[in-house]
Amino acid sequence: MSHLFDTGNASWLLMAAAMVLLMAPGLAFFYGGMVKTGQVITMLKMCFGCVVLVSIIWFAFGYTLAFGKDAGGLGLIGGLDHVFMSGMGLKSRTGGIPTVTFSVFHMSFAIVTVALISGSVAGRAKMKGWLVFACVWTLLVYVPMAHWVFAPDGWVSRQLGAVDFSGGTVVELASGAAGLALAAVAGRREDFERQPIRPHNLPLVVIGLSLLWFGWFGFNTGSSLGVPGAAAMGFVNTQFAAGAAMAGWAVTSYWRTRQVGLLDISMGAVTGMVAMTPAAGDVTPFWAVAIGFLAGLTCAFAISWKYRFGVDDTLDVVGIHGWGGLFGMVMVGLAATGTMTGKKGLFYGGGWDLLGKQLVAVLVIGLFSFAMTALIGKLVDRTVGLRQSHGAEEHEQVYQNDWDVQFKEIADALRGSGVDEGASEPDASALLDQVRRILAADPEQLRD
Repeated sequence: MSHLFDTGNASWLLMAAAMVLLMAPGLAFFYGGMVKTGQVITMLKMCFGCVVLVSIIWFAFGYTLAFGKDAGGLGLIGGLDHVFMSGMGLKSRTGGIPTVTFSVFHMSFAIVTVALISGSVAGRAKMKGWLVFACVWTLLVYVPMAHWVFAPDGWVSRQLGAVDFSGGTVVELASGAAGLALAAVAGRREDFERQPIRPHNLPLVVIGLSLLWFGWFGFNTGSSLGVPGAAAMGFVNTQFAAGAAMAGWAVTSYWRTRQVGLLDISMGAVTGMVAMTPAAGDVTPFWAVAIGFLAGLTCAFAISWKYRFGVDDTLDVVGIHGWGGLFGMVMVGLAATGTMTGKKGLFYGGGWDLLGKQLVAVLVIGLFSFAMTALIGKLVDRTVGLRQSHGAEEHEQVYQNDWDVQFKEIADALRGSGVDEGASEPDASALLDQVRRILAADPEQLRD
């Protein structure tokens, strides 16, 4: 097998794929800690649902449409050569690595991208509608964009010649644009602008961030195979950008509120890794720090734009992933050294050419993702339903039975503790009804 495969690259890509797959539960915990208590289970289901559905879609049609031989020579979509992964055996290879490993690596990108969008409608999306949306969006939006950007004969990579190291457009910018469209279709929460989301479990947020951070090293290095030193540079730049972005977000937060919270620096770290995604292997560590700091600084402002435009992006997918991906793509046009791709940015003597290509890629992919998401979201809403009816939140359905059991146990414990012998014992049903009346009188206790 050594004469067929580069075993070092093949081994690292397999590891990188596993790391990126770990980002899905990481995102579930990150989002789950940020929402209210009663929405945690729903948030986990939305993210893990993407793991199941996107994997099946990728196996059936996703891979062949994204990386099959270009259909028509326009760089728009792949062919059907590998439907249900046909024609891919032990000796199949892409470059110097097994094709099946390459396929799983990019499948993990698709899973994470779709899961990211869920944060824009957290707490108000119907589960059935979300799952249908995730399937349709993966096939009609993500797969074509993956062909444009990642396939060698895609129009962004070949005809346009833009540089996107690990998915600043197809993953970050596209999920941000999709989040904006889907949040607009779903509509606002009743308490939007009056009561901002307060994370119920910051330790859970940090656990999720830790998994995301670990996975991002695979995310930002796996695409560099075949370029000596690019993976190592991507690894280092990812770390530097995350740390610098935490500082940048903290500066903005302190300037605006005179305090810096744990959630602030956690979101800042994600912002830095988002901005570094398109640039990781082709900028110097100095520029990694600068890009990360500026991304944290500006994204901390960008998340407040939803109030100005009245779009309820619950967990700030647009401000972090949309703006962060756009910012990173622009910085490639300015600070790319050309070491990996041979295409230099403006600051390294490349002129305005690369920057112009980056802007075209950002504009086209952003508009495509936004328009298609709005269309798909409308169709889903009018068929199976996207938004919970009458503003009802799904956590009430998920937790009601569990809480009934807990209240019954409390009532039984109070009855069992009793008072003096011979005294009448409290009735468990009456105590349970009393607890329910208290919570009904103050719904915020139920939510928080």
